[in-house]
Amino acid sequence: MAENASRRGAVDMGVILMVVALAVIAGFIYWLSGQAASERASEIREDSIAQAQKDSANAAIAASGTLVTMAQLRGDVSALVDQEVRVENVEVASALGHQGFWLDPSSPFLVSLSDALIADSTTVASGQMVTVTGTLKAMNDSTAGAWFAAGRISQGDQLAASFSTNFIEATRVDVTGRAPAGN
Repeated sequence: MAENASRRGAVDMGVILMVVALAVIAGFIYWLSGQAASERASEIREDSIAQAQKDSANAAIAASGTLVTMAQLRGDVSALVDQEVRVENVEVASALGHQGFWLDPSSPFLVSLSDALIADSTTVASGQMVTVTGTLKAMNDSTAGAWFAAGRISQGDQLAASFSTNFIEATRVDVTGRAPAGN
């Protein structure tokens, strides 16, 4: 039989190493679960902050300007001239050169982009639904003439714009979607 004289007094380390390895693995799994819980809490906090910012921005939009409907804009708006107004979720009928666009294909109402929006290259396309915030202004020939002179509208657009009695000088235009099919 083989002599184990060299192992006399030595401890069998296999069991001890196995217990230590299991303890290390258990500790690592515990640490990972803590990290995952921390990450989930961070994501929830970031989501709630983002939602709060979005709600705040929507509240600011809602607080700005008097909410008017297209029916009101088609009527007598003399009481609203030079006041900030907001019209929500209205379809864009067509563009007015680089100066603005017409709302509501059934009875167009003129929207002129402010100089800041023009500088930001704000554009909308026919068929988009928009929310517009801006100052309601009375139209006159010199206004349409200034747009033409600045090269923002064509002569035909100048003629069409001059038939408007009022327009909104938009300071904010938010695209809210596309018009429903069939409109």
